[in-house]
Amino acid sequence: MAQPRPARTASGDRLARAVSFVVALQAVAAVFFIVDAAADIRETGPSPHVVVEAIIAAALLGGVVVGALQVRRMWTEGRRRQAALAVAAGALSEVAAQKFRDWKLTPAEADVAIFALKGLEVAEIAALRGSAAGTVRAQLTRVYEKAGVNSRAGLATLFLEDLMAEPLVPPPT
Repeated sequence: MAQPRPARTASGDRLARAVSFVVALQAVAAVFFIVDAAADIRETGPSPHVVVEAIIAAALLGGVVVGALQVRRMWTEGRRRQAALAVAAGALSEVAAQKFRDWKLTPAEADVAIFALKGLEVAEIAALRGSAAGTVRAQLTRVYEKAGVNSRAGLATLFLEDLMAEPLVPPPT
């Protein structure tokens, strides 16, 4: 049976990297302004200008801390979502494997069924399996008969109904 692909969170990763870059840039600016304000205070003493500069540098440093915490939350949430998707993919694989055993699908029929559920067309399935399109059509027909449906949509509905009937992850106690 074909294995599920790992979940991708490319847009979430890009956003977290971009925010991380901005926070790092702010940290460099905060350090520069704090060092500059400290040097000015040592040189000329605390003037109103230097005090305002130091307050702004401290506020920038506070923004860096808040930004770093937000980046940490983004990475944690991304990992949590990936784990949840892995659980869902695993659950779907288990449901599919059990249904295929119940229906007594051959390994070839199970592969064709998985590819059909993934939305591949007959010609694409045939190319991937190195078989003729007619063979794939015949295998799909046998899968539908064994599953008690008459279409790809009917096949997909069988899996969707099972996944929606029970929660994939138990609710927190």
